[in-house]
Amino acid sequence: MGRGRAKAKQTKVARDLKYRTHEVDIGALAKELHGEADQSADPVDESDEFDQWSDYADRD
Repeated sequence: MGRGRAKAKQTKVARDLKYRTHEVDIGALAKELHGEADQSADPVDESDEFDQWSDYADRD
């Protein structure tokens, strides 16, 4: 019991995916699948994330 809303939501999403037209950038998809790096993307610097929480680290 109680699966009615979840099933209705799944049906709605499935129908939307099936019948909606999607525009696909084939070039971008090929680059992503072949592992070519995007030149416009900024490299992620993870050191800032660790510095943010360094005050809470256990110090032995």
